[in-house]
Amino acid sequence: MPTEQVDLWINNSGVSTHDYFEIYDPGRLNHLVARVAKGSVQDANNAVIAAHHAFLSWRRLDLSERIQAVLAAAKALEQSIPELSPLLTREHGGLLGESQMDFGFGVGAAQFTAGIAESYLVPEVIEDENCRIEIEKIPRGVVVAIVPWNFPIVLTMMKLAPALVTGNTLVVKPSPFAPAAITQALKKMASVLPPGVINVVNGDGDVGATLTHHPLVRKISFTGGTETAKHVMADAGSTIKNITLELGGNDPAIILDDVNPAEIMPRLVKGIFTRSGQICFSVKRVYVSQGMYDKFFDMMCQVVDEIKVGHGLDERSTMGPVVNRGQYNFVKDLIQHTKASNAVVRELGQKLQPEEWDNGYYLLPTVVRDINHSAKLACCEQFGPVIPLIPYQSLDQAIEMANDSEFGLCSSVWSSDVNRAVKVARQIEAGSTFINSHSLESLDVRMPFGGIKQSGIGREFTELSLADYIEHHGIRYMK
Repeated sequence: MPTEQVDLWINNSGVSTHDYFEIYDPGRLNHLVARVAKGSVQDANNAVIAAHHAFLSWRRLDLSERIQAVLAAAKALEQSIPELSPLLTREHGGLLGESQMDFGFGVGAAQFTAGIAESYLVPEVIEDENCRIEIEKIPRGVVVAIVPWNFPIVLTMMKLAPALVTGNTLVVKPSPFAPAAITQALKKMASVLPPGVINVVNGDGDVGATLTHHPLVRKISFTGGTETAKHVMADAGSTIKNITLELGGNDPAIILDDVNPAEIMPRLVKGIFTRSGQICFSVKRVYVSQGMYDKFFDMMCQVVDEIKVGHGLDERSTMGPVVNRGQYNFVKDLIQHTKASNAVVRELGQKLQPEEWDNGYYLLPTVVRDINHSAKLACCEQFGPVIPLIPYQSLDQAIEMANDSEFGLCSSVWSSDVNRAVKVARQIEAGSTFINSHSLESLDVRMPFGGIKQSGIGREFTELSLADYIEHHGIRYMK
């Protein structure tokens, strides 16, 4: 397959640089996927200035014009799916269907956000015999969006759509692990918008620091790891920027004792191993009633053993490799550490083209039992295809263990009695709790998405996402 040349995108023009970094296929390490321009501090500054100049006119457009412009950009994104979804698979290792889903969700998120903007942005009017007050919702200015590699399209659209429709302009910094498809997609979207409304700068930490410190940037929206978020918060504090943080999770799934394991197992396994477990809100730990623990473990192993691990473009694959060597080594070390304890570790699944495994970051899906709630695997965000099953003696104990974490992104409760499940869900500390599901299909644009505790600040989707990109401007005058 051809190697993609990916330049920066500033003020609706491609910008080449003196330095390019290389992206290799995590499923075929000898395949060069893309050469990506590495931006400099000056490039980052130029992108912010272009966005600021564009903001001065973009914010003055009628809301109806901005809505139509965002819908046109979403259409351009949709038209890019056949071309760019294979590129995304080749750079981050996901299945082709997962990459297509990423694009599809991104298009849907942009369209939904454009659809709710008009009613939300109507000014509030308060009037009595003495005065009239108008409360306008006005844009903040230049927004920096820093996005991760696992689902870069939809995660960018969750920032781009509310930012642009409310009148802001954007500088996007993609992850260095999957920058090609999102950069090329944003170029196509930017081509139907005025120059400077969307800008893209790839690069190292100096680029990120320039963007997060820049005095013309009024908001930062970051999706990624908690440790990096601490630096983003510190940088934003230098000029008191508004921030939205969507961070990691250690999502619990509580299996109630009235559940039918055979009925829920395919959905639960999907929620664990989609994208090789590399999703912030995938199921990371499962709590099972002691009375059904053995049966549940055996049934999960049967289902997981049907997973076929191979390259993302292989139509037979149902799970691809992990994204890079660092993540591969982390998960392997985590599995070895767990094996050294008294836990039972079952590496399952089927290898497709096993002769290629040394040429990719492939891991078998792994199920662990007889593991303590305080074990490392149960406490960290593994971000890989390994899941601990932890027994509980009482429902109160299960809820206590589920809440015993500094993370609080999503969670799930599984039961044949929905009312009982809802009572449990209301006791879980998380931004979202799903009943009898916990996967990408569980997300709904009508439901706010985000975390509590160290899983984030702010919400995406719904009108709450629009609220994060506006300021309230009150005007009062006497009669």
